[in-house]
Amino acid sequence: MIGDPLSLGTLSSSEIVPESSFLALLERSGLQPKWPIEHGADLAVPQATTVLALRWENGVAMAGDRRATAGNVIAHQRVKKVYRADEFSAVAISGTAGMALELTKLFQTELEHYEKIEDVRLSLDGKANYLARMVRSNLPLAVQGLAVVPLLSGYDESDRTGKLYSFDVVGGRYEEQNYATTGSGGSEAKAFLKGAWRPDLDEAEVLHIAIEALVAAAEEDSATGGPDPKRGIYPNVATVTADGFREIPDEEIAPVVDHVLENRP
Repeated sequence: MIGDPLSLGTLSSSEIVPESSFLALLERSGLQPKWPIEHGADLAVPQATTVLALRWENGVAMAGDRRATAGNVIAHQRVKKVYRADEFSAVAISGTAGMALELTKLFQTELEHYEKIEDVRLSLDGKANYLARMVRSNLPLAVQGLAVVPLLSGYDESDRTGKLYSFDVVGGRYEEQNYATTGSGGSEAKAFLKGAWRPDLDEAEVLHIAIEALVAAAEEDSATGGPDPKRGIYPNVATVTADGFREIPDEEIAPVVDHVLENRP
């Protein structure tokens, strides 16, 4: 929980100065997010499962299933796992759902704060470094089983190309070449993408492949939820191109899901 906002009144005006990093400002002020949990606590917390990202000719696409699990129980069926980080980047979450959502909100604020202070957007590589630092700061809780492992994708305005970054639980960050996955069904989704990805994919093809990879993961991993057209549950999908972040509405996803399900062997 973030510290009491009223405690800001104990800081002198000289101590509250603009910084490029919002997280650093919170830490210096003693207001950084904290989740005190007793060692050995047995918590059945919802876990966000499978997310993926892949490049295509105009940028990148990200997708996630909608299921969250708590042990062997389905905790939620409509969890959103792909979020806008800023105008030209997106983040997808896996791991402890509640903490992943808080990390995403803080990351969004971090990028907005930097842009306001510096009057320029942080580079995509810089965004990956900031996110790695935030994941690393969660290590004490990750040791207790409350891990957060995101994916980051975006359109690099200087290189004019889409880029992908994966992370490990200790904050290591890795730039991926063509596709990346994480979560309980990540290995199954990655195996599918390995055979399906091509460098000349267009938007329609990349959306089809992303959804088919999630369906393939759901067939092998019980924690990954497949699309459920009857209940209107569709994967969360977004793209990032030179035109910016775009979340794909269910109305566009539905016919793709129908085609994938009808043609599964």
